[in-house]
Amino acid sequence: MADEQTLQVQLVEKFPFLHEKVRIQRVRRMYAAVPAENIAEVFDHVVKEMKFSILCAITGLDQGETLGLQYHLARVSGEILTLLISVPRQQPVVRSVTPYFPAADVYEREVVDLLGFQVQGLVPGNRYPLPDGWPAGQYPLRKDWKADSLKQGGGKKNEVADG
Repeated sequence: MADEQTLQVQLVEKFPFLHEKVRIQRVRRMYAAVPAENIAEVFDHVVKEMKFSILCAITGLDQGETLGLQYHLARVSGEILTLLISVPRQQPVVRSVTPYFPAADVYEREVVDLLGFQVQGLVPGNRYPLPDGWPAGQYPLRKDWKADSLKQGGGKKNEVADG
């Protein structure tokens, strides 16, 4: 059995709710669609027990009715597993993964600034990537966001948005 198939079987055996939710894309590349309420236990297991010890990136997505996060994790042996979650657009709350990967704070600040996620457990710090003067409630990676809303909302003119 190929490594990916072994990993797929291990995930589904440990978490039966992932049955038909773990997809092998190609050699050394897998995806798992995880219910948001189960992400903490799945994340903990894949990092600690399955040795996905490298955080490659966290990608945020506007999926229309929901907002999504993709946690791209890798093993030293080269397998990559992406954990996909979706949360309600009106209440996009997730837990920070900085206890596992301290450098995740940059990715988490990015999804806060650009998509409006609330990341519980993210320590206070500088905004990223938007400037400190960026108006609250303006999330430029949301599909319904318009640059004109900066002017309508009384927000301070921003060179990045107007440029």
